[in-house]
Amino acid sequence: MKKKIIAIAVLLVLGGYALYQSVLNKPVTTGIEIGEAAPDFELQLLNGDSVKLSSFQGKKVILNFWASWCGPCQAEMPEMQEFHETYGDETVILAVNMTTTEKSLDTVTNYVSDKELTFPVLLDETNNVSTSYQVYSIPTSYYIDTEGVIRYKYIGAMSLDMMKSETKKMN
Repeated sequence: MKKKIIAIAVLLVLGGYALYQSVLNKPVTTGIEIGEAAPDFELQLLNGDSVKLSSFQGKKVILNFWASWCGPCQAEMPEMQEFHETYGDETVILAVNMTTTEKSLDTVTNYVSDKELTFPVLLDETNNVSTSYQVYSIPTSYYIDTEGVIRYKYIGAMSLDMMKSETKKMN
């Protein structure tokens, strides 16, 4: 009788584990939809250093696509700077400039300097990253959790309250 109980217990444990593996522990696919792993990329910063999105795994990331000529982008920049100054240890802002739409690289450099932006500004000089994230309207922002999974997408100018609210929801 004890052997039967042990055998049933072992089968239940193995069955439960198999169910967990197949249902609850599904690998996350890469893509640009909520619940998918954000596609990795590498871009240069204004200072010439290269940055990979995956190097920020373990931190929350706001991936923001913008251009200096964009009115809504200009409107959200002070709020992004304030968020960065307050929450930059927990959440990284990566501001991807759609450089192919700018008059020149100097335009971007001057804008960042004039506005005293201290969060990382990346240059999408080939438009490859903007295209892979299907950015058709700017600003567009992706909220990426500590596991590298997209948790929220927003098209339009972000407010400080919204950035706080959405990052609090992420792990």
